[in-house]
Amino acid sequence: MTADGPLAVRMDGIDKAFDGVTVLDDVHFEVAPGEVHALAGGNGAGKSTLMKILQGVYTRDAGTVELFGRPLTATTIQAAKRAGVGMVFQEFSLIATLSVAQNIFLDAEPMRAGLIDDAAMRSRAAALLERIGVEIDPATEVGALPTAQWQLTEIAKALSQDAKVLIMDEPTASLAKHEVEALFSLIGRLKEQGISIIYISHRMDEVYRIADRITILRNGRNLVTARLDEITPKEIVAGIAGRELAKQAGAAHRPATADLPVLLEVTDLHADGVRGATFVVRTGEVIGIAGLMGSGRTELARALFGISRITSGSVVKDGRRLSLNSPADAIASGIALIPEDRRLQGLVLDHSVRENLALPLLGSLRRWGLVASDKVRALSDRLIEQFSITVARPEAPARLLSGGNQQKIVIAKWLGTDPEVLVMDEPTAGVDVGTKSEIVRIVRELARTGKGIVVISSEYPELIAMCDRYLIMRDGQIVESLDADQVANEVDLELAVQGLAA
Repeated sequence: MTADGPLAVRMDGIDKAFDGVTVLDDVHFEVAPGEVHALAGGNGAGKSTLMKILQGVYTRDAGTVELFGRPLTATTIQAAKRAGVGMVFQEFSLIATLSVAQNIFLDAEPMRAGLIDDAAMRSRAAALLERIGVEIDPATEVGALPTAQWQLTEIAKALSQDAKVLIMDEPTASLAKHEVEALFSLIGRLKEQGISIIYISHRMDEVYRIADRITILRNGRNLVTARLDEITPKEIVAGIAGRELAKQAGAAHRPATADLPVLLEVTDLHADGVRGATFVVRTGEVIGIAGLMGSGRTELARALFGISRITSGSVVKDGRRLSLNSPADAIASGIALIPEDRRLQGLVLDHSVRENLALPLLGSLRRWGLVASDKVRALSDRLIEQFSITVARPEAPARLLSGGNQQKIVIAKWLGTDPEVLVMDEPTAGVDVGTKSEIVRIVRELARTGKGIVVISSEYPELIAMCDRYLIMRDGQIVESLDADQVANEVDLELAVQGLAA
């Protein structure tokens, strides 16, 4: 880390509010040239908002931003890029059908006589890749590359715009272990060239390997900035989770569920992103699955619902081995999935509330081969009342409802199929506090009726409030099982996820 000269990034007194709700309050953040500075915090801590202000996506309400000693007055993405800020996205922004060179220089192609100069573009791409020590043929189509080389191409793309500060948001989430090593080697070379890196990650092992300092945000305010040799992983975890908040969020004592009959038994399950997961779900039990991004949580849910192909292992329900080759197989076997992204995967936004609620049950709502409108009306009215969905007109498009009511529609429509096993992927994400409480109540009520429920969530207070038992996932495997009485608060759960002793 370079101590002389101006800081690469200096953000002072940053305030930001949306619709009167304060998201950032007097935040200070700085990065030195050639430094890897980790940025951490729980969901809603303000990390993304702070970085979007640095990128020029959001306008700050108050405060100053300097890059290499020069004030950044214009708040646009173009101004931030010109000042040297680059972003490596968690979700790849590359076009698979274009070459590496075409992706790197997309919208900035070298021209000759009014036409794109492909030879010059490949030559410049090759020089850039050589400078950062990446061995990729710039003529290769991106779609033919492994995931790690997509990530390296993203970095080259950012550097092609003369970025001197790189923001990396959970860059290893979709990488295998050997691919992570290649990324870390590149980060080391970039540091030697004086490039500063802001590294957003929840993975403490990675942070301690590559970062010089860490800043933790909590509830939109600075909690601590420290060198990594001056703070322990447990102190970081406690800071992220917020011990005082965690104590408030603890669930009431629940009796152990070990004596309940087994409803679903998963043994040595292998699928895309899942490597030998083994666990059971008992009748009337709520299982929470916790793990870092890329640990295989969502991939496990997709396999159980027949979306991802199970390559080996078994899923047994009520003593019968299931063949889950499609969602239709899962539904017929009494398994339902509340997907992670309600807007893209859970709803048809331009269809009415009634139509969305009826979708999984169209086969049973027919009369003489046609969907019977009176049956659809009766079903949807019952579900709207049962799940307290606030809608003035059930014929209105689902896109007009609040996020909380949209989530209730997704839950209601699948519970209308009366599944015996319900898998819920991030059911409380992006909804208001009242709806979160309602979802927790619904889950506990369903457990009391004897359903087996698997809840995947990054929101530990809600997970603690719902679950009887927790399964910890790492690298596609279930590595630990904890009963509810072993997890007193968010810190305990985060320590288990990170693999740190309580």
